[in-house]
Amino acid sequence: MVGPNYTNITRVLSRIDEINRQMTPELYQPQPNPVKSRFVDVLNEVNDAKSRKIPGLKAASGKTNYTEMKDIIDSCAEKYNIDSELIRAMIQVESGWDTGAVSNKGAQGLMQLMPRTAAMLGVNDPFDPVQNIEGGVRYISDLTDKYRGDIEKALAAYNAGPTRVDSGNIPEVSRRYVKNIMAIYRKLREVG
Repeated sequence: MVGPNYTNITRVLSRIDEINRQMTPELYQPQPNPVKSRFVDVLNEVNDAKSRKIPGLKAASGKTNYTEMKDIIDSCAEKYNIDSELIRAMIQVESGWDTGAVSNKGAQGLMQLMPRTAAMLGVNDPFDPVQNIEGGVRYISDLTDKYRGDIEKALAAYNAGPTRVDSGNIPEVSRRYVKNIMAIYRKLREVG
C-alpha cells in the first residue's frame, strides 16, 4: 500500500520558509553565540534580544493597561454604545492587555481579532491598540445588535463565531470564556 503524497505540502512549506527568509533575513543569520549552560545566561540573552530593535518588526509583546487605553476605550464605548467595563473585561480575558498578543489560532492584538475579521472591520494593523480596540468594539456592538442585546450570546459569537452560536453548537471553551468575561464585567460595574 502506498502512503500519502506529501510533495505539494513540502513545496508549500519550502516556499513559506523562503518568503520568511526574504522578509526577515536578520532572523535567519547564524548566531555566533556559544551554547549557554546556565539558566541566567539564557535569561540574559532573551532580555538582550527584547531590547534590540529589528527594523520593520513589531515587538513580540507590548503590555499596556487600562489607564493608558482609557481614552480610546471610553471613546469607543460611547461611539458603539457598549459599556466601557465590558470592553475592559474583554481585553483582560482576550490578551491580558498585551498589544502584541497572538493566539494559537491566529487572533491578534488586545481584543484578539482574527485576520479575516480584522480585514472585514477595516483594521489594517491589528497590533495598533487604537485600531484593534475600535475594530473589536465595533464587532461586539454588531453582535450585540444581532442578538438583540443578549451580551452573553454576543460574547459567545465573538469567541466561537456567529455560525456556531446560530446553530446552538457553542463549545465549552466559549461558555467558560463568556462566564469569565461576565464575572469581570460585573465586578468592574460594582466598583464603578
